[in-house]
Amino acid sequence: MKTKAVRIYGKEDLRLEEFELPEMKEDEILAKVISDSICMSSYKAAKQGAAHKRVPDDVHEHPTIIGHEFSGVILQVGEKWKDRYRPGQKFSIQPALNYKGSLDAPGYSYRYIGGDATYILIPHEVMEMDCLLPYHGEGFYPASLSEPMSCVIGAFHASYHTRPGSYDHLMGIKEGGRLALLAAAGPMGLAAINYAVLNDRKPDVMVVTDIDDARLARASQLYSPQWAADHGVRLYYVNTRDLEDPEGYLKELAGGAYDDVFVFAPVAPVIEQGDRLLGRDGCLNFFAGPTDPAFSAKLNFYNVHYASTHITGTSGGNNEDMIEALDLFSKGLDPSGLVTHIGGLDAVIDTTLHLPEIPGGKKLIYTQLSMPLTAIDDFKEKGKEDPLFAKLAEITEKHNGLWSVEAEEWLLEHGRKIGEKGM
Repeated sequence: MKTKAVRIYGKEDLRLEEFELPEMKEDEILAKVISDSICMSSYKAAKQGAAHKRVPDDVHEHPTIIGHEFSGVILQVGEKWKDRYRPGQKFSIQPALNYKGSLDAPGYSYRYIGGDATYILIPHEVMEMDCLLPYHGEGFYPASLSEPMSCVIGAFHASYHTRPGSYDHLMGIKEGGRLALLAAAGPMGLAAINYAVLNDRKPDVMVVTDIDDARLARASQLYSPQWAADHGVRLYYVNTRDLEDPEGYLKELAGGAYDDVFVFAPVAPVIEQGDRLLGRDGCLNFFAGPTDPAFSAKLNFYNVHYASTHITGTSGGNNEDMIEALDLFSKGLDPSGLVTHIGGLDAVIDTTLHLPEIPGGKKLIYTQLSMPLTAIDDFKEKGKEDPLFAKLAEITEKHNGLWSVEAEEWLLEHGRKIGEKGM
């Protein structure tokens, strides 16, 4: 079977190509990809090429398919897996396989599996590690967003505190405590706001900071303080850009120092600000992934010794985190607030290479379609000349300006298929 896919050959060398997939083996699964959410990790891989820890050294000779936040439909199941999977099942994939301790992952390391493709061969190790996860909810885009949501869930589970007088670690954010999300008005920060409020273990007060008024306004619109209050959380949004004493203001706002601080930008001053916000037994969670392997920031070791402050960090979630995300989505939790742009497979290269420059949240790709990356907010304007965007604008307006299963289904039926007029 032929597939069209975006493959990486080296630093900033991404190519959209059509090629033949090998014949499926008895321990493999053939699948059709429907959607992929482009992640900053793909940008980092594209910028670093073979220097990236998950990209093979010989990628210039044996290119791999990029994209790791994807969902689709199983088409054929090899004999080995027929008792666990069936054709027609919707799925998502946990890319952090940890197969025999390897860092290899779909979307970075494999020649025939990745999210930015029309068809893929799922190798045996994905199933052996229980990383092919059935999705029972509506639509496909929630399943694509289960991977980034699992990263948030994993981070919340990885934060920890100690029991007074013992060395026991109590996993998770402090229930009923003070939580700060710094530089958190981007897509992953939005996911964290949503999860923190709807999670069983929730804070009493949560403060979200950023230095961009537009991003904070959108976050407040999607997840309002009143919505959080209805779920028992006091929520505040703060632009710290012009504050003379941001730490003092944030502590006063929350009623004291913080039990948990999450940092969503790999910026040393933000990390150091988070460290200064911590109270006794406070946990600093460094969520953002830096591109510089020598990246560092200062930490107050006086407080580490005398106030038991500590630091943690995670890179991705595990299977349980992703299963939790898929379960939340199948029960009606809608992650559409994370999505700001829609595009087709032919938009992947430009979007990936320029991702930090494109404002907004998640860029959602429909791999079976040809479509320029387009902001949902621009649908109406583009609809003046293109009836496809006019209809999408009509549907999204019905859903408070957000992407939806209705919009997805209409686009998949009426959008131009990739390859109809070339690639």
